[in-house]
Formats: sequence, structure tokens, C-alpha cells
Amino acid sequence: MKNTLIIIPSRMAASRLPGKPLLKIDGKSIISHVVTQAKKSEIGQVVVATEDIEIFNDVKSNGGDSIMTSKANKTGTDRIWEAYNKLNIKNVDFIINLQGDEPLIDPNDIANLDLAVKKNNSEIGTLAANIDNKNILLNKNIVKVVTKENLKEKNYSRAEIFFRKSQKNFNNIYQHIGIYEYEVQCLEKFNKLEQTKNEIENRLEQLRALDNKINIDVILAKNKVLGVDTMEDFIELKKIMEYKT
Repeated sequence: MKNTLIIIPSRMAASRLPGKPLLKIDGKSIISHVVTQAKKSEIGQVVVATEDIEIFNDVKSNGGDSIMTSKANKTGTDRIWEAYNKLNIKNVDFIINLQGDEPLIDPNDIANLDLAVKKNNSEIGTLAANIDNKNILLNKNIVKVVTKENLKEKNYSRAEIFFRKSQKNFNNIYQHIGIYEYEVQCLEKFNKLEQTKNEIENRLEQLRALDNKINIDVILAKNKVLGVDTMEDFIELKKIMEYKT
């Protein structure tokens, strides 16, 4: 049985919406909502990796696990690698990097990603959803992914490119969901690579993998996810989640 660890990198200094991990929806912070969804997947231990004591304390007060990491980390992937080494867990084969701003991510989609990555022996796996609104294509805050083949419920396809906004028309384009599952050895390899120009210019660290010929397998998610990048996103998400309860 191959074991999976979920690490959620989180920090207060988000460029577009500072302090967003602790914004409250239905009385609970965004980051603690994400922890709850990750735990519901029931695939392994869930830990928040942060450089901010406020986030650490919030996660702990809501029954989650957290670990302090360095402020020197340039990306979320660098942060989860530091956290993994600090945790010193010996029996982990795969690590999931789950973004901390997607409180509506479906636990079943997390579990399906884990199953697919292990079944397909993927170096890196991620999720994407169908696009049914043209505004998503124009929104630079929403990351898109283009795959080699059309995604279906029980298959996967290799990622060809990730981008925020493009004037070019693509086939097989999907809304990317902020989650990656790495084989531990692949995460170590990734962490040792220098940031690429492509990655820095587009603010997309997954481009570091593609630029270094590391394959990313994309699995179709059954449910779309609304991430929080702006105050408008937060207000919309707050309405959705508080209406549901």
C-alpha cells in the first residue's frame, strides 16, 4: 500500500489578496475550510505548511495540523518540500500539494487524483475541469491547461501548456484546479531545479516541470472549483458557501 501525505502551503502575503487564508466564511477561515475538505478525502495525513504564526494558530484552533516553514521559500512547492523534510515521515510515497484558497474542492476529486496517479505511475498528476463560461478564458486569475487529448471521466492526458490568458485558440482546453500529486522522488528532483524564465514570467511553477521535460498527467475533475484570488472572488464564494449552510 503506497501512502500519501497532503500538504497545504499557505501564507498571509498573497500578492492579489493579502491575508486571504484567514478571511472568514460561515465563521471559519478559508484555510481551515480547505483542511476540512482534504481530511474528508481520507487518503492520508493533512498538514498546513506556513511561514505565518497567525495561520499556524488558526489551523490548530480548528483541529488541524500545521508546521512552520521558512519565509525564504519562493514557491508553494518549495514550501511543501521543506515541510516534508521537517515532518520526517518515513513511509510516504506520494505528496499532494493542495492550494489553500480552494475551500470548495471536492474530497472525491482529491481521492480520484490519488488513485489515478498511483494507477498510472505518474510523475506528477493534477486536476482540471470543463469550461462552460467564456469569461473563464479571459480571466487572467484563472489558470487554464491544454492537454494532448480530450479528457474523459476515466482517462487522463498529458499537459501541453498552462497559461492565464492567451489570444490563441486551443483544442482540449480546461480550467486548472490548484492541486498536484508528486511521487516523492519527483518532488525532490523538482525542488532541485532552478526556476525557469517561463515560470517566473507567468507566475506558474508547474511550467518549471514542463520546461524540464517532466510529464504532468491531467485528470478530469467531476466538480468545478472557485479559487479566491480577489476580493470579488471571496464575496462570490462567501455567498455560495453560506447559502449552502
